[in-house]
Amino acid sequence: MDRMIMLAGNISALLGVLLCIVAGLARVAGFHVASGFATMTLFQVGTALLVLACLCKLQSLLVRSR
Repeated sequence: MDRMIMLAGNISALLGVLLCIVAGLARVAGFHVASGFATMTLFQVGTALLVLACLCKLQSLLVRSR
């Protein structure tokens, strides 16, 4: 179970960082809509994925300390 949580944390962190970078670059380039979504919405989803990654990492650290 710990490995699955760690894997979910790693995947969500990678996707979150990539999504934030893409949304930020699109916004700087002047595009307010990317792939049919507002760039601020994509940035918020990327931030939510990063928060999920932090929570997964925290959970795996708590399980490991027991």
